[in-house]
Amino acid sequence: MPTAAPDNHAQLTSPSYRLAALDQDFLLGDSMRGVRFLLEFAKADEALRRWGVRSTVVVFGSARVRQDGPVEQARWYEEARRFGRIVSERGGAKLENGDHVRDNVIATGGGPGVMEAANRGAYEAGAPSIGFNITLPREQTPNPYCTPDLTFRFHYFAMRKMHLAMRANALVVFPGGFGTFDELFEILTLRQTDKAPPIPIVLFDEAYWRSIINFEALVEHGMIAEADLDLLHFADDAEETWAELVKCGLKLPGGEG
Repeated sequence: MPTAAPDNHAQLTSPSYRLAALDQDFLLGDSMRGVRFLLEFAKADEALRRWGVRSTVVVFGSARVRQDGPVEQARWYEEARRFGRIVSERGGAKLENGDHVRDNVIATGGGPGVMEAANRGAYEAGAPSIGFNITLPREQTPNPYCTPDLTFRFHYFAMRKMHLAMRANALVVFPGGFGTFDELFEILTLRQTDKAPPIPIVLFDEAYWRSIINFEALVEHGMIAEADLDLLHFADDAEETWAELVKCGLKLPGGEG
């Protein structure tokens, strides 16, 4: 008697039979790390292009700052909020020009604190803003003021920082800790080495930054050139920050600045 043919259940359920694009075990394996880098770049890039985001003003600062926190923190929050609104109203984020692009769109790390405040200012101005979130052991959730279509989540710090840097027309850094320092010095290094075009870099609250980092000591010890200090500027309120950006050459719609 002929032997009954075996069914193909084992073949159909084998991991090797899964479509590669639907196989998470495969996609999350070590060999696909480069592909995941590409995906993290391409997904955000496609959405930003769809919204016409040509350039950004990046705002860094501590996630621990609270609107109802100590007096100093409350001031930082409100000034970041004011700054987000000023940039959004004057910088070109609200209006698309003839090429259907937006300029100087507020971009943050997407989380709470200073990031929330800057996104909130843009939201209150009726402008889009970006949140480049990162997956952390203690989960960071996006603040409610980022434009939903422009709220991203990254696994790789490197890709997140690339997106933060690659469209930046300016960088404003409010008080923060290790993460803020990391992001600040990433941009400073890109500027020092001419890996990024000239952009204004403004540190908010000069007293805070002078108390935390002795930039001049780096010159005294021969670690940086004195001219490198010219990469940094300081401001103490939202209007002064905007004025400093414009004075330092922030690109504005219509070729101003």
